[in-house]
Amino acid sequence: MIIDSGTAIMTTVLRDKFEMLSNMKPSLEDGEYVFCSLPNEGSKVHNLNPIATFHEREGLAVVLEKGEAHGAGFETSLAMRQITLNVNSALDGVGLTAGVAACLAEAGIPCNMVAAYHHDHIFVPAGLADRALQLLISLQGDSARAMRNVDGQ
Repeated sequence: MIIDSGTAIMTTVLRDKFEMLSNMKPSLEDGEYVFCSLPNEGSKVHNLNPIATFHEREGLAVVLEKGEAHGAGFETSLAMRQITLNVNSALDGVGLTAGVAACLAEAGIPCNMVAAYHHDHIFVPAGLADRALQLLISLQGDSARAMRNVDGQ
């Protein structure tokens, strides 16, 4: 059970690689995003609305909607699309990130993984997003079949 803002949500948290992969339900989110970096001096986001941030030694990394990034003067040539894995994977689950990254790497698709509290998110170059989604849907199906074969033994 997960408690979110005082509300109990009955959900099974998955840790097994094949359970996570076979239940990941990837979905392509609307919009395009870019990864940007702000200097370390204070590392304030100043009127920006990032969907993700991470403090690095070199500065504050932010993921911004492409239009907002462009308006703020950031380089926007590497536009990314976000694919959300709609599986309730455990933070200590093993194999989801590796399975997804290997699948996309085999097809020559770069990916940037962001593990958040509720879901994992994959950022891929915008022009490859539809292909990446199809590959992940196939991976989900292959993993589900593999689990059924193991259970059927």
